[in-house]
Amino acid sequence: MQKLQNELPEHFYYHNLNHTLDVYHCAESIAQQENINSKDISLLLVAALYHDAGYLHQIADHETASCNIVRENFVRYGYSPKEIDQICALIMATRVPQTPTSLLEKVICDADLDYLGRDDFFITGNNLYRELTATRQINSKKEWDKIQTLFLQQHKFFTATSFENRQPKQQENLAALQINHQP
Repeated sequence: MQKLQNELPEHFYYHNLNHTLDVYHCAESIAQQENINSKDISLLLVAALYHDAGYLHQIADHETASCNIVRENFVRYGYSPKEIDQICALIMATRVPQTPTSLLEKVICDADLDYLGRDDFFITGNNLYRELTATRQINSKKEWDKIQTLFLQQHKFFTATSFENRQPKQQENLAALQINHQP
């Protein structure tokens, strides 16, 4: 967490320590509501903390870089090869487009995009827009609006908890986005 706070470039307005902590807390909450056991929650939360650590090294394929950090460091902290593989599988599940296969993967995917179904959607989305503009991944607000609208139209939460708690607000956010950004 210290590295994310101190070493990420300032133009990471979205992929930063605040996002990491948000994903951590969302993953914890969703996992508890999904009745996941404490050992699995522990691995899930470690994955949540490291899921975007790769941004310290690269933007493209940052999930693989995050796994490299885990693989290089976690044996010394007493994690078994199997646990490290599980953590890396959870990290890789967050790659967009998300295709989780296990309940834990579904939880971390939902936690990673939890803001889509919250009241802070536009504030958080604006941070992502600023980051993508600063890193030259998008060129205009019009392009961003199209990407965001399409993403919301296609996105569905994976866990019953997030579907129930976040999908309705996501649909509201999509409707507001469509109204506010008509051509």
